[in-house]
Amino acid sequence: MTQPTADTPPSKFASISKPVFFTSGGLLLALVIMVTAFHDQSQRAFAAVQSWINFNVGWFYILAVALILMVAVFCMVSRFGDIKLGPDHSKPDYSNSTWFAMLFCAGMGIGLMFFGVAEPLMHMIDPPVGDPGSAQAAREAIKITFFHWGLHAWAIYAIVALILAFFAYRHGLPLTLRSALYPLIGDRIYGPIGHSVDIFAVIGTVLGIATSLGFGVLQINSGLHHLMGVPVNPTVQIALIVVTTSLATLSVVSGLDKGVRRLSELNMILAVCLMLFVLVLGPTVFLLKAYVQNTGSYLSEIVGKTFNLYAYRQTDWLGGWTLFYWGWWLSWSPFVGMFIARISRGRTIREFLAGVIFVPTGFTFLWMTVFGDTAINMVLNEGLTSLAQTTEADNSLALFAFLEQFPFSQLLSGIAVAMVVVFFVTSADSGALVVDLLASGGKENTPVWQRIFWSAVTGVVAIVLLLADGLTALQTATIASALPYTLVLLAAIWGLLKALQIDYTKRGTRNFAHLAPRPAQANEDWQRRLRNLMTFPRRSHVNRFIEDVGTPACQEVAEELRKQAAEVVVTNESGNVKLEVMHGSEVDFIYEIRPRPYAQPAFAMRATEGDEREERKYFRAEVYLKEGGQNYDVMGWSRADIIGDILDQYEKHLHFLHLVR
Repeated sequence: MTQPTADTPPSKFASISKPVFFTSGGLLLALVIMVTAFHDQSQRAFAAVQSWINFNVGWFYILAVALILMVAVFCMVSRFGDIKLGPDHSKPDYSNSTWFAMLFCAGMGIGLMFFGVAEPLMHMIDPPVGDPGSAQAAREAIKITFFHWGLHAWAIYAIVALILAFFAYRHGLPLTLRSALYPLIGDRIYGPIGHSVDIFAVIGTVLGIATSLGFGVLQINSGLHHLMGVPVNPTVQIALIVVTTSLATLSVVSGLDKGVRRLSELNMILAVCLMLFVLVLGPTVFLLKAYVQNTGSYLSEIVGKTFNLYAYRQTDWLGGWTLFYWGWWLSWSPFVGMFIARISRGRTIREFLAGVIFVPTGFTFLWMTVFGDTAINMVLNEGLTSLAQTTEADNSLALFAFLEQFPFSQLLSGIAVAMVVVFFVTSADSGALVVDLLASGGKENTPVWQRIFWSAVTGVVAIVLLLADGLTALQTATIASALPYTLVLLAAIWGLLKALQIDYTKRGTRNFAHLAPRPAQANEDWQRRLRNLMTFPRRSHVNRFIEDVGTPACQEVAEELRKQAAEVVVTNESGNVKLEVMHGSEVDFIYEIRPRPYAQPAFAMRATEGDEREERKYFRAEVYLKEGGQNYDVMGWSRADIIGDILDQYEKHLHFLHLVR
């Protein structure tokens, strides 16, 4: 094969994973053609598929989601919680406030706007059990809403994000779902099995986002009709999808830090302001009481509701609500999970899971209480039956009919429409970034045309499914696409637990002996050692030490290991020296010495008053292993001391390999 040269530009498809890109694209194209060319047959097929899933495999969805929640909580509270999503020395890329805003907007945005008022009222009007429109039905409606939007949803997102972030940032594998199977099948993740996993993830993600876009465009259309009399029909909805998908494409081209981050922060501010407005002008005391009671009721009944399949009272309600939500969250989880993984590098597993599961859940519960309970209060206690009738007739109008009861209703409705648009754009551009990652084998710096392509594909799929049979087709496609993906996800969770056990075992072996202190020599010059402690060297001094002492020490160890038939590589790049010992199919050993900058302490700065601020740093020659920085300094050590430290660390590594064989 002819290799590209400086005069031969690489192929435009060089950055994609061809099996994933073309297969998933072909399957989505086939779906679009089938739905377009065989409209009536497609409607019957969607109805038959949803009925079959509800009756035959509904139990599997319920059980799978329950297991996912239990595994997420276990990883958070167990010893695995101390492991970092990245090297041991890594720090989070984003502040907590920015992190919460980005994951919240990606995870729940459009859904909360669409269902915040509509779902509690719909459950009260048509409950799975009990008398419609009663106080008991109202209480049950909020509990069911909490159940659908609570810990289970965020646990699904969190476990997928944990899998992706752990294997990508901790073990250097591609940022795609196939990496989670590495502990189970090894390098075969780069073959057909791995391609299949990513294909399922791409298709599920596109269909999940298309469902959200379907809800979003219906609500935007209803809002514009409410504000300006724009007709509600498929033509307008197609135009809205085209316009908002175009905006999403502009955002996705600008990248994660500019487009998605700024939109997420803007919408989070608007959402909080709108919620506080309703809270203050609505029945405030009632809402505060209801929030506490609703949360308590949810927690007290979470086990029963988690496993409730209505086995002794057959009902279509389960398939229309709970199974749809579980399928929606599962099919959306590759997108949201990968997005959360992208923004969560450097956090511990415990910090990550607590933040991803509990903080958004708490805000979601507050949102559902403020909007849902205020709407229920209007219907039950204030006699506003027209709100219930509007919701029953067209649930996309529920939010705007609700906001009519407040001052500045036109302004509030305009803000709500703007928020749905921004949520729409955020979901679409985040989804395009994630699908592009999956289809390119985890490569982040991909050509712009790929992101534009996937943004357009998502919009086209949303249009076709919306025209096929409205939200019914979107819901069925979501639930059906989640079935094979759920099987893959359960296998990936098993791989994650296996890898976490190995990682924790290795962390334990590093504590068997002292790390930083070198053994005291009988003739050691303690005054010289003290001078070293009080010296704050520049980068050039540390670089010279690594070159003159660290590199020869690594080379001596490498030479001796080669005599023992070991495969060893020593590299010296950018002032770092790295010793690598290859172990074939087992975990390789890495010992590296790097210069690491620190701000000088105040007592040391008195001697450097005239220096520039940037020069008021000193450097340590720190040791890094495969797991990351070890936070001890070898500057000033002798060659023999460093050789001894390499052997200490290598002995611990061999002990770790012995424990996990």
